Amino acid sequence: MENCKKFCVIMAGGIGSRFWPLSTAGKPKQFLDILGVGRSLLQLTYDRFSRIVPPENFLVVTSESHKNLVIEQLPELKSSQVLSEPLRRNTAPCVAYATYKILSTCPDANVIVAPSDHLILKEDYFLEEINNGLDYVTHNDVLLTLGLQPNRPETGYGYIQVAEKVVFRQSENLFRVKTFTEKPDRKMAKVFIETGEFYWNSGIFIWSAKAILNAFAKHLPEVNALFDYGKKHINTPDEVQYINKVYSECPNISIDYGVMEKADNVYVLCADFGWSDLGTWGSLYENHKKDESDNAVTGNKIFLYDTHECLINMPDNKIAVIQGLNDYIVVESEKTLLICKKEDEQQIRQFVADVSLAEGK
Repeated sequence: MENCKKFCVIMAGGIGSRFWPLSTAGKPKQFLDILGVGRSLLQLTYDRFSRIVPPENFLVVTSESHKNLVIEQLPELKSSQVLSEPLRRNTAPCVAYATYKILSTCPDANVIVAPSDHLILKEDYFLEEINNGLDYVTHNDVLLTLGLQPNRPETGYGYIQVAEKVVFRQSENLFRVKTFTEKPDRKMAKVFIETGEFYWNSGIFIWSAKAILNAFAKHLPEVNALFDYGKKHINTPDEVQYINKVYSECPNISIDYGVMEKADNVYVLCADFGWSDLGTWGSLYENHKKDESDNAVTGNKIFLYDTHECLINMPDNKIAVIQGLNDYIVVESEKTLLICKKEDEQQIRQFVADVSLAEGK
């Protein structure tokens, strides 16, 4: 496929509240070096896709307040490639905005849409499957998503149920989608695993710009109409004003709920390329290297005694001495220290709300 027709949209608008206190409203997790490798999650996402997509064909969609952070972390991009959202409206308006932007310069574009905060361990295999997907959407009017082989009854992910296998070239892992299911409880997740028909929903999409626009017109006509009406303002000095107006009138709706669950031309490419959405401290712990006591440690002045299976993240300039903890999260960032049982990390959002209330925010 010609490079000029390959585009990548990185969605970087989340606030990452479950990674508090490291992730804050001013600098959410996608802008942090969560993995301790010297690159933020956003930068790692760009690095990954830049192996198959030229720099000029990237778009990053983020909140207005984080545009400068994106430009600072990805100096390869022009300011016009960073699309600012004035309001949080979930992923459907984000995809619509990026699609109209791409169509204004390349009507035949094929587009990868990916979150900015995922971990991919087997990158070569992942990119091979992405290229297979791009090849498929070039020849077929479909909406394609990536599904991951589940290895546990995970309750934090959405699931995709597959129908019949589809033959394309030498592919053995392409299926028509039967249903999408939101995060199940543990009992239902176990049933999903046992059937062999369900895959984790990665939230990574591949389609032609024309195919997704047709899907918007059919399944989210009110959103499509808002963007279509003022598309003449894209790439002009009026773009920001036009987008501000559109977002103020857009419903808050995800691309999954608004389009993918309704469309009848949805397919899934199933694979196992070492994926995690890094949505929680627990998922980071699972994917972090461990010491001999199964602790995942970030920080160079940490002294542990009789401490096991903990995730510990401390600034390099802080000394921490920890004794007798098992299965805890210990994180310090600036003026905030979090000590929380790993099994109770779902309460972190409540902790954030309580702290904000106490500080009068």
